[in-house]
Amino acid sequence: MMKKIIVLIVLLPCLAIAGDLSRADSVLVKKHEKRLYLMKNKKPFKIYRIALGANSKGPKRRADDERTPEGTYILDYKNPDSDFYKSIHISYPNDQDIKRAKEMGAAPGGDIMIHGQKNGAKNFERIHRYVNWTDGCIAVTNTEMDEIWASVDVGTPITIEP
Repeated sequence: MMKKIIVLIVLLPCLAIAGDLSRADSVLVKKHEKRLYLMKNKKPFKIYRIALGANSKGPKRRADDERTPEGTYILDYKNPDSDFYKSIHISYPNDQDIKRAKEMGAAPGGDIMIHGQKNGAKNFERIHRYVNWTDGCIAVTNTEMDEIWASVDVGTPITIEP
């Protein structure tokens, strides 16, 4: 019995550290690399290949431009009943995005998410990263979405770079 207690006492700090590593303190997206990085202490611990908006060059400027935003936002809520498996909402538009769209005489758009695959789409996960197919969102496979979902808390900052 004493050996079990000693082993448990020795392993508990290791288990706490291992569990802590799977929680992201920020998310980084590099559009030009088509990569999403889960970050902990400014270092990536998990990297995903992604699909972006169908018109992915440059920042989102207005509704329906099919561009993925660029800037720093917050992952502000999770939707377990998304049309795209599961989704995590990005707090786009910020004040700067709203101002830019207003100067163009347009609405900035919204509903930008990190999400899985379209519900009911069969065998699309194999090819989805080879084309930018979203309306400005960031798409991953459903398995990857489960990992991101488990690693990211509501309130986590996300930076989307060109």
